[in-house]
Amino acid sequence: MTATSTARVDGRSGLQADKPGTASPVTFITGTTSGIGAALVAHYLERGHRVVGLARREAVVQHERYRHLQADVTDEVALRAAFAEVRRGYGRLDHLINNAGTASMNHAMLTTARSVERLLKVNVQGTFLAAREAAKVMQRQHFGRIVNFTTVAVPLALDGEAAYVASKAAVEGLTRVLAREFAPFGVTVNAVGPTPVKTALIAGVPDAAIAALVGRQAITRLGTMADVANVVDFFLSPESGFVTGQVLYLGGVS
Repeated sequence: MTATSTARVDGRSGLQADKPGTASPVTFITGTTSGIGAALVAHYLERGHRVVGLARREAVVQHERYRHLQADVTDEVALRAAFAEVRRGYGRLDHLINNAGTASMNHAMLTTARSVERLLKVNVQGTFLAAREAAKVMQRQHFGRIVNFTTVAVPLALDGEAAYVASKAAVEGLTRVLAREFAPFGVTVNAVGPTPVKTALIAGVPDAAIAALVGRQAITRLGTMADVANVVDFFLSPESGFVTGQVLYLGGVS
C-alpha cells in the first residue's frame, strides 16, 4: 500500500485532457517497470496508443504519450484514484492489460502463509480491482477490452508451484465470470497464459526446471515478448468483440 493510499502521477508527465477528434486508443497496463509489462508499453507506444502505466516503482519510460501512475495494485483506494485520474484526463479507457503479478516456486510443505497471502493479493485481488475499476470507465462508452495474465503452469499442474498455480487458476475463473458480467457493457475479458519468457520472474529458476517445463510444450522453446504481444493484440482488436471469457495458452499447452 502506498503511504497516502492514492495513485501518484509521475511529475514529469501528468495526464492531459483528451482533445476533440483524437482517435488513438487509451491503454492501461499494470506492472510496467520491468519484463513483459515494460515490453508491452513499448509495443503499444509504437502502435500509436496513449499508454498509462501503473507500478510500485517510478517510471522507466519517457514518452509524450506515456503517463505513469505509481501505486500498488493491491491498494483499493489507490486503484480507484488511478482510474478516476484516467477518466478525468482522457474521458475514456479502451484497454486494460492486467500484467502485474508475482511468482513463487517452493514445495507446498515449505511454503509459508505469508507467501500464499502475497500471491493471492497481487495476482487475484490486484487483477480483480483493476478490472472492476476499468469496467466502470469502459461501460460509459459501451466498449472495452480487458486482458488478464495467467500461466501454462496451471494446465501443466507444475509441482513446486502450488500457491502460484492456485492464484493463477483463480485469475482464470475470475476471467470467465467477469466476461459474463461485463458483456452487457460491450466489455470483453480474456486471459493469456505465456510459457516461460526471459524476464526477472524466472531468473532464479534452475535451468533444469525451465528445460523440463519447456519439454512439456508442443513447441519446445522459450516464449518471446513478441509471442505474448501477438495474443494481446488479438484480444484488444475491435474485431474481437465476439471473443470473451477465453484463456489462451502459448506453446501448444492445453
